[in-house]
Amino acid sequence: MVSFKARRSEPELVSPARPTPTETKALSDLDDQPTLRYYETVIAFFRSRPGWDGCGNRPNDPAKAIKAALAEALVYYYPIAGRLREAAGGKLVVDCTAEGVVFVEADADVRLEQFGKPLLPPYPCVEELLCDAGETRAVIAKPLVLMQVTRLRCGGFVIGFHMCHNIADGFGMVQFVRSVAELARGETVPTILPVWKRDLLTAHNPSLMTHSDAAYKQPSPNDLQYKSDDVMLSSPIEDMIVQYFLFGPREIATLRSHIRGYLTSTATSFELLTAIMWRCRTIALGYESNQWVRLMITMNARGKWNRHTLIPRGYYGNAHFSPIVEAKVAELCSQPLADTVELVRKTKLSVTKECTKSMVHTIALTRQWPPPMMDRIYEVSDTKWIATNVTRFGWAELVGGGIPLAGDLTSKLGSDHMRCKNEDDEYSTIVSMLLPKPAMERFTNEMSVWLNKHDEKNLVILSSL
Repeated sequence: MVSFKARRSEPELVSPARPTPTETKALSDLDDQPTLRYYETVIAFFRSRPGWDGCGNRPNDPAKAIKAALAEALVYYYPIAGRLREAAGGKLVVDCTAEGVVFVEADADVRLEQFGKPLLPPYPCVEELLCDAGETRAVIAKPLVLMQVTRLRCGGFVIGFHMCHNIADGFGMVQFVRSVAELARGETVPTILPVWKRDLLTAHNPSLMTHSDAAYKQPSPNDLQYKSDDVMLSSPIEDMIVQYFLFGPREIATLRSHIRGYLTSTATSFELLTAIMWRCRTIALGYESNQWVRLMITMNARGKWNRHTLIPRGYYGNAHFSPIVEAKVAELCSQPLADTVELVRKTKLSVTKECTKSMVHTIALTRQWPPPMMDRIYEVSDTKWIATNVTRFGWAELVGGGIPLAGDLTSKLGSDHMRCKNEDDEYSTIVSMLLPKPAMERFTNEMSVWLNKHDEKNLVILSSL
């Protein structure tokens, strides 16, 4: 892999380009979870488009163009230019102070193609493409976005940013960056105007919960004092390793051959990969056969599946619902794969109006999700859309990116499904997995069996901590 050092400018604060309201805004109960008090990290690689003849002018310096557009975008997204504060009861609010976000210009003596063909994680020297966010679990009274734009020798560039998860979810972060890209392209206003309305996902009487699922029941005092024995929570992060698993059309076809019935043709790649990886991870971690293990699927409430809790277009706060299903280890690891795929599908379809309301109410009471008494959880997020929604610069095209192994690592105990292209230029899925080192070896062996591969190097892209 290529090695390089970025030459960075001094960090500076970019404030809204014009005056904005000075006010205090409440966050939703979903936003206010202490588990979201960290900075999520996103990285995106762009190639210059020499033949672009759009309505705007090609900038001589992409970093300066993006900086100017960032100031314009903050006029619309002015709460992002503010600071978080703890109000009564420790609940977060955002003071809209227009203090601004951090911006860093950088240069790197490296060309886009040197990051690898195909461009896949783990990205070399990724920390050189991100500015310093300090303690990523401290979010009070700090800038809510820290962005670095790194110019490359080939004319391309990389955007790397940290954004406080309390202010926006992944979709909201991408929406904000898309607005920056559109304004840098020459648009006068963003095509999607931001919507606040955090009261939509705030419980107004959280003590009234009716859902029968254990995950949504009001916890007892004993539940709140629960101490987990899950190895994933007790292992120090320095004793863990990350591997990225690449699944192209051939790998998906091989995995699909292990199931029978109507799911052979109807199971999505997400359902199939989630089912197999949950099973392999459970075996690798050595949980006891009579223990309960759980799968939590993070679902964007803006999706077509949600026809009962309407999220307005432009809403950029946390709007993800995470249904949980549980199974005994012995049953999960011995049942036909089709049964596990069916379980994943039913979990996705289980998010009813009652379920979403009860989840918000549970979070209002416990201030976290999943509930404190639930452990041995494998969290999975489908973030493939991140690679398609930021291509709005016009004079530059997105060629890769996603959620890198950087920033707050304790938030990456689950798996992110990201879109990419493999060495045959085929659209593929790459899935991250963070495990203790001994468990990773067992996990890799299990995955190799399902894929009928004897050479693990054909399967895994390594990145170790």
